[in-house]
Amino acid sequence: MREHPFELALDPSPDVPIFVQITRALIEDIRRGRLRPGAALPGSRALARSLGVHRNTVVAAYRELAAQGWVETRSATMTYVSTTMPDVPRRRASPTTLGTIAARAGFDLPARVSAGGWGTEAPPGAIVFSGGMPDLRLLPTEILARAYRRVLRGSARRLFEYGDARGDDRLRAALADMLASVRGLGASAGDVLVTRGSQMALDLCARALLGPGDVVAVEALGYRPAWEALAQTGARLVPLPVDAEGLSIDALAALVAREPVRAVYVTPHHQYPSTALLSPARRIRLLDLARAHRMAILEDDYDHEFHYDGRPVLPLASADRAGVVVYIGTLSKILAPGLRIGFVVAPAPLVERLAAIRTFVDRQGDLALERAVAELLEDGEVQRHTRRMRRIYQARRDVLTEALRSSLGDAVELAPPPGGMAMWVRVAPGIDVDAWAERALARGVVIHPARRFAFDGRSRPFFRAGFAALDEREIHEGITRLRAALPTKGATRAAS
Repeated sequence: MREHPFELALDPSPDVPIFVQITRALIEDIRRGRLRPGAALPGSRALARSLGVHRNTVVAAYRELAAQGWVETRSATMTYVSTTMPDVPRRRASPTTLGTIAARAGFDLPARVSAGGWGTEAPPGAIVFSGGMPDLRLLPTEILARAYRRVLRGSARRLFEYGDARGDDRLRAALADMLASVRGLGASAGDVLVTRGSQMALDLCARALLGPGDVVAVEALGYRPAWEALAQTGARLVPLPVDAEGLSIDALAALVAREPVRAVYVTPHHQYPSTALLSPARRIRLLDLARAHRMAILEDDYDHEFHYDGRPVLPLASADRAGVVVYIGTLSKILAPGLRIGFVVAPAPLVERLAAIRTFVDRQGDLALERAVAELLEDGEVQRHTRRMRRIYQARRDVLTEALRSSLGDAVELAPPPGGMAMWVRVAPGIDVDAWAERALARGVVIHPARRFAFDGRSRPFFRAGFAALDEREIHEGITRLRAALPTKGATRAAS
């Protein structure tokens, strides 16, 4: 630096080549106005001497700058800042911030997206009564791996090319067969669109069906990520009451009498989170209302196979003759959420529209994985795994029911749900369920109080406790911790 007044702040990282460091430093000097358009840069020999590097290193940096359009050469020895660069005021820059991403966006962000608060941060070693997770320890990973290897050996090249946005054709056919045999849907492969999980399915349906100002009826207790996906379109969500028979159809009828309703989002099989089953009379009325008012029913059937007492009630879509039901399902509960296999079953015109939108969002799914899952369905492996999990989850439901009653019978009231992967537990009067959840978290156990699922965010005397992902020992240990965290009646969060 003593031989030339030109100073250059280089990147201190030893992993970055010197010529790249010189290039970046000069670009930053141009950007912040220290080097103005037309300014002469030091000769390569002079700059090399001042930096203590080989001349070829500086020459390589200058060539890179020229290739990117930052500098121009007017003679064999002189290099100048390009005159096409805008002249900017000089500003100071700290070398420690070079190459970093700005901490704040330099543009306005709409306030609509609000996913915060949905996840609960669990401490290490916590027992989480998660309401929607299968036990991933029981996933037949070796069977899945074998299917994936077979697929890669058999048709790897085609499955790594661009494919159908609706999903792998064999998986769509296999899903249609499963839905016909187990869920009573007379669907063909052409009626099925495979997505990356049911959340994408719902998002695509929202994009295809809704616009700003459209009214969408939702359950007042429900799944917040679904509400957010619907709200991203600018639609106006109207919460309707839920009771022991599911969504209030009287409330929906009153709403459609007042104003047009574009769609209703409903979880009729195991209402989320209360696990209530939509009664037969309400199912009939809901289909009639939708047909009469040309209203789409977004039916989210997220855990259909896990029904323990009697046979599962068939989906609304199985009784739909007017083409008003858009059926959304997933294999996340049967297999694993990380596989991201969801699907939509709908009239063909909507499926085509969803596929068109999907090409602009995600282009297509993981066709190799989809083909591997298709083989597992075709071979009956998924069905066998489902039957095994149904027996295990039913036993775990019974263990949790007995543990709650024996250890917390004075604090809770519950009826074991006929199906699903979680139960809805009422707490005794005088117990602050939110304070209980906070105290439980401090003791390494996670439960989800009702306000987490409430559209209005208000507290209610319930919590949701999942059992599918926990074995018998974990359930008993979790309830022991929950008992130890029980606040005295009348305790508040501030007091806890």
